[in-house]
Amino acid sequence: MSVFSHFRWIGVRLIAGTMLFAASPPSAAPRTDLIGAPTVYLTQEEDTLLDVAHAYDLGYIEIRAANPAVDPWLPGAGNRLVLPTQFVMPDAPRRGIVINLPELRLYYFPAIGQPRTFPIGIGGEGKETPVGHTWVANKRTHPVWIPTKSERTEDPDLPAMVPAGPDNPMGDFALYLAWTGYAIHGTNRPYSIGRRDSHGCIRMYPEDIQQLFNLVPIGTPVTVVNQPVKLGRSGDDIYLEIHPDQEDAESLETTGAPRSPIGADADDLVVKFAGAQADRLDWYAIHLAEAQRSGVPVQITLPQHS
Repeated sequence: MSVFSHFRWIGVRLIAGTMLFAASPPSAAPRTDLIGAPTVYLTQEEDTLLDVAHAYDLGYIEIRAANPAVDPWLPGAGNRLVLPTQFVMPDAPRRGIVINLPELRLYYFPAIGQPRTFPIGIGGEGKETPVGHTWVANKRTHPVWIPTKSERTEDPDLPAMVPAGPDNPMGDFALYLAWTGYAIHGTNRPYSIGRRDSHGCIRMYPEDIQQLFNLVPIGTPVTVVNQPVKLGRSGDDIYLEIHPDQEDAESLETTGAPRSPIGADADDLVVKFAGAQADRLDWYAIHLAEAQRSGVPVQITLPQHS
């Protein structure tokens, strides 16, 4: 049975006969900057990390960074995977669409209701997705793909246009941004989600872009940020989430380890964010998160003394 034949329950998840236990979301608190809940998955013989990532709405680098010691193609049966299904929200206005490039993830903050988040693919080296503010200028189902000048330079044999259908790299839904030449769209290459593999556009799983397309009106603001280090609060505790940079992500794909053995340096950001709580900081947890760059939120405050 495939990993895609699964049921999702609150608190307990059952996938293809394997019982999974997810931590309960934190109880009501004055403030929380976290969404989602941590999940553990026990692999089956036929699984690959790509299969599990898609089933749990994760990108490839996300699941690879959280499980660097696991063989991505032959994880084997009964291995415990940490699924990064909890997220610190980016430091950006919580309205419309927010895209954080280092974590390869999009957040949608509706006017009413809870935020949503989806994995994405973005531009690769030399074709980076820009940072800044824009908005959704147009929406289109079954878009026609017209290769850009840079794409045509890279591959002169590209056709003048590709109509809607299975060969169209934009998929079935597209949100066109006010930035000329950029869109949030689907893909006919789902394995590219969670990678830096586009010419600057933002790719989504086909089922995710369909959801977002139906939720987002024209005129929705879009904010693109570059935040490899994220900090947030949930109740009285502080959480730190660190993502690999592009070079480390490329190394994770090929070797399972970041390219640089030198961890990220988030100490100053942590102290500034903690403010009056600086005396509660757990420096062992902070330095471990800086070294691992796993993309998983880590509690970095020690218990309060009664």
